[in-house]
Amino acid sequence: MTDFHAIEYAVADRIATITLNRPDRRNGYTVAMAHELAAAFTAADLDDEVRCVVLTGAGKDFCVGADFTDNGFDLGIAPEADGSPWIEPAGRCALRIFDSRKPVIAAIRGAAVGAGSTIVLPADYRIASTDARFGFLFSRRGFVPEGASTWFLPRLVGTGAALDWMLSGRMIDAPEALAKGLVHSLAEPEEVLDRAYELAAELVATTAPVSAALIRQMVYRLSALPSPYDAQRVDSRLIANLPTDPDAIEGVMAFLQRRAPRFPGTVSKDLPDWLPWREPGSAWPSA
Repeated sequence: MTDFHAIEYAVADRIATITLNRPDRRNGYTVAMAHELAAAFTAADLDDEVRCVVLTGAGKDFCVGADFTDNGFDLGIAPEADGSPWIEPAGRCALRIFDSRKPVIAAIRGAAVGAGSTIVLPADYRIASTDARFGFLFSRRGFVPEGASTWFLPRLVGTGAALDWMLSGRMIDAPEALAKGLVHSLAEPEEVLDRAYELAAELVATTAPVSAALIRQMVYRLSALPSPYDAQRVDSRLIANLPTDPDAIEGVMAFLQRRAPRFPGTVSKDLPDWLPWREPGSAWPSA
């Protein structure tokens, strides 16, 4: 992964680290960064050696939002080469994280404003520094929210808080973000990344990759359905396979034998073919 310029991508101990890498611009978000982030998450998904992804930023700030200097945020609006609809830059990252087959942990220091707030909403965990500040400043710039954040944010913090934060465009400090559920935990700035790696290592050591991929997609895709019956049909079809599923057998045997599990399943080969969300962006069929 040597072609990245706005980000860094590295893999160690089965954890992929994706780092916003423009510290001289406080990791200001650009179209190039959006493309590279989407490519990095795709690389992590395609690599069975990667079991978890940590998303962070170089320097003291995670991301201060769109970089408007030097035409750095020229949207370059044009039809995509394959004829698909144009996707705004924050959405290119946020939706790619939404479709991720690996757990995603966002490790956030300092300012996380605009795109810095919206792209982390689809992460499974958000660990923030005690000096972190979030901001959905769109109303104060004459913009509208990006990155499908009007879908993600109310699910995390409730409609009332989402409306307050987005309509007012005010800054949200770390204690408020924690109290409302935007972040899962706080750490001192120099400890945020270590805390993220500790969590990632635990997920790598104790969870089955196929189960993790299924669970994060089931929560997002099924919780949005109007009826629990549709979700339960998916549950039933998956659970019916447990008696012959190698991961399930290994999980039970490891428990009975009081040892660490060694799950044989891989995301690239063992996700069920019939899942309606196997293709990114696929619509859920009516029941």
